[in-house]
Amino acid sequence: MTYDDLRAAHAAGDLDNIIVALPDLQGRLQGSRLAIPHFLDEAAPHGFGACTYLLATDVDMNTGPGYAIDAWNTGFGDFLLRPDPTTYTTLPWDDATALVIADATWPDGTPVPVAPRHILRRQLDRLAAHGLTAHAGTELEFLVFHDTYAQAHQAHYQDLRPATRHTVDYALQGTTHLEPFLRRLRREMTAAGLTLETARAEVHPGQYEIVFRYDEAMATADHHALFKHGTKAIAAQEGHAVTFMPKYDDGEGNSCHIHLSLRGTDGTPVLADPTAADGMSSLMRHFIAGQLACLPDFTLLLAPNINSYKRLQPGAFAPTGITWGRDNRTCPVRVVGQGHSLRLEHRVPGGDANPYLALAALIAAGLHGIENELPLPDPHPHNALTDPAVPRLPATLTQSLHHWETSETVAKTFGDTVGTHYAQAARTELAAFERTVTDWERHRGFERL
Repeated sequence: MTYDDLRAAHAAGDLDNIIVALPDLQGRLQGSRLAIPHFLDEAAPHGFGACTYLLATDVDMNTGPGYAIDAWNTGFGDFLLRPDPTTYTTLPWDDATALVIADATWPDGTPVPVAPRHILRRQLDRLAAHGLTAHAGTELEFLVFHDTYAQAHQAHYQDLRPATRHTVDYALQGTTHLEPFLRRLRREMTAAGLTLETARAEVHPGQYEIVFRYDEAMATADHHALFKHGTKAIAAQEGHAVTFMPKYDDGEGNSCHIHLSLRGTDGTPVLADPTAADGMSSLMRHFIAGQLACLPDFTLLLAPNINSYKRLQPGAFAPTGITWGRDNRTCPVRVVGQGHSLRLEHRVPGGDANPYLALAALIAAGLHGIENELPLPDPHPHNALTDPAVPRLPATLTQSLHHWETSETVAKTFGDTVGTHYAQAARTELAAFERTVTDWERHRGFERL
């Protein structure tokens, strides 16, 4: 959609407002609705002011000192949201509404360094300096409940009714009663510009997965954020609640597996080498080696919340070690495909991952391997989840934060400003949890302590 298309749609009465959206630290779309004429005359050419604290809050929109953006001490001023015209789309689930994703800049035009989109763009620019581009696809899982969001909130998110009664992994019959919602979700996401590839039921009761075609990495992150936003809106309209949280209960968690491949700037695939015994180029071997080398230090960007680590536990069919394998789903890095489709699948991120930060971490890790020509160990031949010889991932957010703050690679790759900002985000999450009395504590101690 171009400016002229937007103006014509408004004149025809098809559109009356546009959302200017900013991906925040959690990967959520935040922003404002603007009248189309005001957007075209003012926001599109000059930017739209929004409070700086949007990039310095936790999930409850609480801000405070410690972030690189200290909204309190700077008077809660504005930065500018500059719309990216390549992201314009209309929202089938939101009547007469368009949406555009924006980049945050300071009034002088310089990018806000902690903005997730800017962090990903910096790594893509580094990749381009090597004559490479990144293509990615994300596989998001979510749970569907027969309860509305209001009912779920009133029930304190307990004893909700999953939309299927049992495991329906790959089952065609198990989700028939959900098709009105799921069909609408597939169709309206396609109408919003996402290219659907597959959709199926998953392991946990009520769990579903929709996979969209890979794209240039920034476009994939934008589509990922739009998908989560739209899925929640459509679910609410259909009387359902959905959650992407990594671990809702003791059942299977919600993952966000990321498929990533590299190409030359002319579009030529560069990961495969048909003359090599394993079919992989030396560049791919270095790229995977970089994933393994950086995984402990970069886990904070892949698993940013306390709940993330409830999924990354032994026996949960989510990776717990640091290794790689060929078509081995027990490894955090799984190599799949062949020839032009050869790629890596990163299995650490959960449904809460910020797609911009996760992709930035994977690209930065791969560049670390390429630039240092890191050697790749042999692939793991069997179950990496139960092998005690496999080095472990950070098991908690506290451990990830320690790796992040003490890592020379993090400081060199992302810089002190980004390092400090996202360390504070983790500390804020930990502090919120540590002052909260949980149901587990009440059940354990109410009578017996």
